[in-house]
Amino acid sequence: MRWHPSPNFGPRRDGLRPVLVVLHYTAMDSLDAALERLCAPEYEVSAHYLIGRDGEAVQMVHEEHRAWHAGAGAWGGADDINSRSIGIELDNDGAHVFPDAQMHALEKLLADILERWSIPPQNVIGHSDMAPHRKFDPGPMFDWGRLADKNLSVWPRSDGAVGDFARDAARFGYSHPDGDAVFEAFRTRFRPRHVGPLDDTDRALMADLAARFPVDLLDAGA
Repeated sequence: MRWHPSPNFGPRRDGLRPVLVVLHYTAMDSLDAALERLCAPEYEVSAHYLIGRDGEAVQMVHEEHRAWHAGAGAWGGADDINSRSIGIELDNDGAHVFPDAQMHALEKLLADILERWSIPPQNVIGHSDMAPHRKFDPGPMFDWGRLADKNLSVWPRSDGAVGDFARDAARFGYSHPDGDAVFEAFRTRFRPRHVGPLDDTDRALMADLAARFPVDLLDAGA
């Protein structure tokens, strides 16, 4: 792990601690270009970690501090996601597969973070999950199923009952789940190669996520 400090951080507000991990892609040309942006004071953005396509990992902000990666959004009924999360940027433009070396480095880092902070796998989310109206990353090329296979995230089963999509989306953690943006965020993450309107498979998958992985950060005191 290379240490390259960013000045763009502050204290976590109201005594909050990390209960989420938010994954991003950089949408830049290289790790070095992303690192320069995330460490430039004038841009006021940062993340705790950046992982290159070759698996190189860089830490920019200590986990105890509040990095500026998430912006406006909510998850599990809670806002100020920056104060509640650890942010990981992945060197990718969103249009290409995330290389095995990069995924392996991410898996190792995630396993350490989840153990260190007692974060459950369902609390590893994408930027598009907590800000679906304005963000798309880590996008349809990211392999969420691979993380779920290693108990580093979650994946739905489609053999259950069909439910109410918006109600179940809210229970799983999505904010304002009755709009198209949440549906697109869900599809991008869990059915990236499927097109068409909301269907019973979507409803069954979301019902399963809601039943097995309900999230309420406010009730949990997070």
